[in-house]
This record gives sequence, C-alpha cells and structure tokens, in this order.
Amino acid sequence: MKANISRKDIGLLLIQLGVWGAIILIPPLVALLATRNTSSGITFLRMLWFNLQSPVLLYFINFYIFWPLLAAKRRYVLFVIANIIAFFVLNPGLLFFRHHPAPPDVHIPENAWLGMFSGLFIFFLLNLASISAAIVLRHFLRTQQIRKQLEEERHKNTEAELAWLKNQINPHFLFNTLNNISSLTQIDADAAQDAIAQLSDLLRYAIYKTNQTMVPISGEVEFMRNYISLMQLRCNEKTTVSTQFNIANPQLEIAPLIFISLIENAFKHGVSSNRPSSIDIRLEQNEEGITFRCANTNFPKSDADRSGKGIGLENTRRRLDLLYSDRYEWEQQLVDEIYTTTITIHP
Repeated sequence: MKANISRKDIGLLLIQLGVWGAIILIPPLVALLATRNTSSGITFLRMLWFNLQSPVLLYFINFYIFWPLLAAKRRYVLFVIANIIAFFVLNPGLLFFRHHPAPPDVHIPENAWLGMFSGLFIFFLLNLASISAAIVLRHFLRTQQIRKQLEEERHKNTEAELAWLKNQINPHFLFNTLNNISSLTQIDADAAQDAIAQLSDLLRYAIYKTNQTMVPISGEVEFMRNYISLMQLRCNEKTTVSTQFNIANPQLEIAPLIFISLIENAFKHGVSSNRPSSIDIRLEQNEEGITFRCANTNFPKSDADRSGKGIGLENTRRRLDLLYSDRYEWEQQLVDEIYTTTITIHP
C-alpha cells in the first residue's frame, strides 16, 4: 500500500533532523570557537558522533518503525524485544565485551573497571532516553490527532443537531400559521389570501435565508413582524399585541429563528377568547448585547388540550446552548398573572 506523505510529515522530519543536528554540532562548534583549534574541534565532533550515533538511530527507528508497527498496536513485548535487538545490532561490541587481563608492565588503577562500567551504564541510559523521547513525542502527536478528530466529530454532530432543531422549528410554526389561515378562510376570504401571501414570504425566508448559522438581525426583525401579524389572525378584540424593536446595527448577526418559538408560545398560552389578553414583545440591541423580552397574560392549557408537543422552548434552549454556550442568560417569571421571558445574548 502506498504511503501518503504530507508536507506536515516532511516538516516534522526536518524539525527532528534539525534538533539532532544542533545537539551534535553545537558542542564542537563551541569548542572550536573557544580553542580556535580546528583539529580539536573535528576530534570532538567525531567523538560526539561516535557516542550519539546509536541514540540517534534508535530514536528515528522507534519514531518511524517500532512505534507505528508495534507499540501503537499494543505489541509491547515485541516492541521491547525489537529495541533490545536494535541496540546490540548498533553496538555489536557490547555482545562480546569481557575482561582482558592487562599486560604485566601496564598499571591499571583498581577503580578503572568501575569507571568503565559507569560509562557503559551512562551510554545505556542515553540510548534509553533517546527511545523514550521518540515514544513521548509519538504519544503526544497521537493524542493531539485524536483530540482534533474528536473536535471535528463534535463540530459535525453540533451542526447536524442544529439543522435537526431548525427543521423541527419550521414545521412547528408552519402548522400553527396554517391553522390560523384555515380559520380565517371561513370569515374573510380576501384577508386569508393576503395572509397566504404573507406566509409565502415567511417560508421563503425560512427556506433560503436560514441555512446559515448566523443571519443579519434586520431579516429576523422583519420575519418576526410578519409572523406576529399572522399569529394575530386568531386573536379577537379582547387581545392587545404590542411590539418594539430597537436595533442600532441592522447588520448585527444572530442565530436564525431563535426567538420564534417564544413568540408562538406567547400566543398559545397568552390569549383567551373570552378574557382580556395582552402580549408585549420587545427586541433591543444595547451595550450588553441583544435582549429579547416577551410578556403575556398566562392562560395555561388544560391536560385535555394536546395542541403542540411543547418542543419549541426545549429546542430554543438547546440551540442557545450550542450556539452561545455561556454567553446568554434566560430568565422566566410569573407575576400577577403575567408570564415574562427574557433572553439576553452577550457579545
């Protein structure tokens, strides 16, 4: 299977080569500048490379071969065995290392072998540190990749959920508006025809303008005006509806249809056919952000009334959670039979 090598992979390789190159070249360069002796600098470089060639090779072997083929697949025993074999292949003299008696005329201090074994132990630790560095870097890169994939999946799921919530909202207000127009056809056919044209404008906006995450607030205000006008079709002279929209920046963007369910809920629970009713809807843009307030008389539906499934408010809160997270406030209160909902979206 052909491997896919990206620019990111090439860049990562160049960075690692650069780091190891700096580790190997900087000490001899410093020694050369300090002593101004070229031969001593070259000697230092050869000695350093002699001691580091095994750690360097083990690093790259682990990073590009042993980790993806063994450790990443949880073959830890084979991973350890492979490293042991690679270590002795790169340092074959260690397999045959043994004590050779010194010639009679050569005096070797009693602690010389202690120093030699200490050097071998340090060399072993240096190789182990190199292998560990490759493992740590690989694990870090893999963790970052997994986090990125999870974030992308979370983003896709959020977009899918938002689309699903909006698809629920559209049929919801369409159902209620069609009911209103259906009732109007029995009273005033001309008014019903005008209402159908107005509904057509609403649907055009809902279908073609709300396929984005954010839309200009001016379009939302116009949509709410038309929607409120259609919802008033089922109200009689006992109902008072007032609206106020104060928008300083018409191009300010907001989530589409975010307040429609609240308006629909106000008409559903705030209007009575035989008792005085009132609905007051306000939208204001100020330094604190966008504030939507809806206050209406409260006429709770009885258990026998099954109109609607109560999904509107739940969808609105869920969309606010997804789009604005901790940037919004939702307040609800019932005072003197007036039910008020206030939503503030901070910048």
